Amino acid sequence: MKRLLHIISSPRKEKSKSGAIAQEFMEQYKLLNSDAVIDELNLWDLSIPTFDGDKAAAKMTFFGEGTLNEELKSSWDKVVEVTERFSSADEYLITVPMWNGGIPWVLKHYIDTISQPGLTFGFGAEGYFPLLKDKKACVIYTSGVYGAGVPIELGLDFQSTYLNWWLGLVGITEIHSVKFLGNLVNPDADKEFSNALKSAHGIAKEFFAE
Repeated sequence: MKRLLHIISSPRKEKSKSGAIAQEFMEQYKLLNSDAVIDELNLWDLSIPTFDGDKAAAKMTFFGEGTLNEELKSSWDKVVEVTERFSSADEYLITVPMWNGGIPWVLKHYIDTISQPGLTFGFGAEGYFPLLKDKKACVIYTSGVYGAGVPIELGLDFQSTYLNWWLGLVGITEIHSVKFLGNLVNPDADKEFSNALKSAHGIAKEFFAE
């Protein structure tokens, strides 16, 4: 029985364009994967551990700096709990609105918490290597103003470029993307939104069917 983790990083609820596109994906996904376990993770409702000094110190023991005593282990256990919820999934649906050229801070907070040596990536003589295997993701990107060809003062893409790099870091290399960009300024926004819905539907049907 496979497990899908649906990560929501938009706080806009029913007004969220990324959420509406994700819903289109989910409707098709559920039809094709009736036995799948679906775990919905709204990052705005999750108590994500703050990566403070104790947790940073616990992390550094992986690299041979200090020892993981009981106090540090207690802090580390909170990180492990959140990370295992992520790493135990087989498939991912992630909604990512663009904030100031990048991603919402709550998603960055989550990524920084679960990007841990020995849990999602390893470290050796040649540097980092991923620990997750045989997983896939559908990532939905939206933006209000930024889009292809806009002047640099209207934004740069630190959104999909960052997510693609990070997913690869932890070992998720099969990535399918849906983009609905510039929805506040694009005169063809309604058409582009319809195309995004069709794309999400098609990705679920072609790549995520059981």
